[in-house]
Amino acid sequence: MIITMKKQTPKEEIDALMSRLDAKGLRIHSSIGENYNVFGLVGDTSVIDPKQIEANPYVESVVRVAAPYKKANRLFHPEDTIVNIGGIPIGGKEDLVVIGGPCSIEGKESTVAIAKAVKEAGGCMLRGGAYKPRTSPYAFQGMGTEGILAMVEARKETGLPIVSELMSTDKLDEFVEYVDCIQIGARNMQNFDLLKAVGKVQTPVLLKRGLANTIEEWIMAAEYIMSEGNQNVIFCERGIRTFEKYTRNTLDLSVIPIIKEKTHLPIIIDPSHATGDWKLVESMSLAAIAAGADGLIIEVHENPECAWSDGAQSLKPNRFAEVIEKGRTIAQVIGRGIV
Repeated sequence: MIITMKKQTPKEEIDALMSRLDAKGLRIHSSIGENYNVFGLVGDTSVIDPKQIEANPYVESVVRVAAPYKKANRLFHPEDTIVNIGGIPIGGKEDLVVIGGPCSIEGKESTVAIAKAVKEAGGCMLRGGAYKPRTSPYAFQGMGTEGILAMVEARKETGLPIVSELMSTDKLDEFVEYVDCIQIGARNMQNFDLLKAVGKVQTPVLLKRGLANTIEEWIMAAEYIMSEGNQNVIFCERGIRTFEKYTRNTLDLSVIPIIKEKTHLPIIIDPSHATGDWKLVESMSLAAIAAGADGLIIEVHENPECAWSDGAQSLKPNRFAEVIEKGRTIAQVIGRGIV
């Protein structure tokens, strides 16, 4: 339940109402804004008569909230959350970010080369998988710590913050030490122990949507992280599994306005995993920008046909640069830029 009180409400009136609600065994989350004071009630709100509360002249409205998430809910946090990754702000009205890099890290030399190409093309962060969740147990599983250190070297050379996927809690300390943004992949979106673990640190988390998860389930995964104390969460839509076979997944761009309506957290789009086809990445990237996304995460490789994984969906650096250049034009139309 959400109670909105007028800004000019005297403190003693607020205290009196909160005291009565507290006596009913309810927990209260407050959000003080410029025009209103918003209070979220958690617990058995069936003991409350909304009409009785609305009789208070200082109460603007009383709304029952069916959504089970509270910390991610925009009703409790009306202002957009800005998540900072390595000095780069994401969310709100800030410029969009474009993250680029290989699906899998393939060594220090190649990682540094791709990082330099990503930066030259206009990208502002480096993505790369050191630990790779693969459908087949026989497929390349990543270079592990060696891959992380290769990205660290690339960061030294270029200054690009690192985004990489965490697979298990036993590697968390390594990621906190070396990685600027921890990615939780689609297959781990409901790995609740992992979500709670990253919630106990303050490293920003890029939370990908599960292969077949609803939007509410996705938001609830963010709630797991935030409930442990880490509020630095960014949603990432990477397509969901449907009956369609012409693309790897089905990119759901409608989640952009929905996430922005329901939550206060940033959202970026992964057109590479969504489509599985480098020829579709540009159009979906531009569409995502037009729809209001806060950024893109795109797979980039200098020699995709020889990539150790997902070469078919990777852009060469020159095409990556073209996407960013065209994206700037789209972003300007909606009053934003690209970092």
